[in-house]
Amino acid sequence: MNNPVVSAPPFRLKWWPILIAAAMGLGLQFLASTGASLTILRLHRQVLSGGSPSWLFIYLQHGYALLLTLACIAALKRWWVPADYGLHWPRGKTYIGPAVLWGLLFGVLMTLVDYAPQLLWGTRPDIGFPLTRSNVWSCIVFSGVFVGPTEEIPFRALLVSFLAATMPGKLRLGRFEMNGAGVIVALLFALAHMASFWTQPWPLALGQQLYAVALGVLYAYWLEKSGSIVAPIIGHNVSDVTEYLITLAWLGVF
Repeated sequence: MNNPVVSAPPFRLKWWPILIAAAMGLGLQFLASTGASLTILRLHRQVLSGGSPSWLFIYLQHGYALLLTLACIAALKRWWVPADYGLHWPRGKTYIGPAVLWGLLFGVLMTLVDYAPQLLWGTRPDIGFPLTRSNVWSCIVFSGVFVGPTEEIPFRALLVSFLAATMPGKLRLGRFEMNGAGVIVALLFALAHMASFWTQPWPLALGQQLYAVALGVLYAYWLEKSGSIVAPIIGHNVSDVTEYLITLAWLGVF
């Protein structure tokens, strides 16, 4: 006798898990930024470099965010939401191949969107820091190695897994199906960067919002299907380092 196929429930919004996830995300980032600033002041270094956050601040802030996230996951697993947060190697299909290919594609797309005015007018892009050896290598290591785990574990492993457990349900579009939690977190991530509309031309800011949402959904999809944070980390690293390598080559660094 065949077992009946149990269909996943449709997705339904629940505001209390969304508010808790948003509070966790914003709270952890605030604590990480505060910790990084205090550490830099303790070391008698500068938080800003040329009007932008220094590489030391960026590395410390992301590192503290990762440590706080791991502590939060450990507490949730023990006392409230004992879900699988994906902090392990994939047990089935890894999705590493798609992560590399889509990462390369989005890296090119992000370059086209972020530097559209320079491409249209034939001017050189401003990468935001002097092209010293230290800055270039700090940028490459951060975007190619460090940014993936320090952003995907907080946003996907923690927030998506928490929402998927407390607000289960599937969104469907044709054959495509995934937890609604991944879409919600992608939207929250985009909303957290709405300030770009006040600092950049609106078409450029809108393009950045759109690709941020698309990437967030893609990373959440890989997390759900592989059961692991590995593919999202790799995809994030590949897309970011691809954009920076293209831009650095454009500036004649290589």
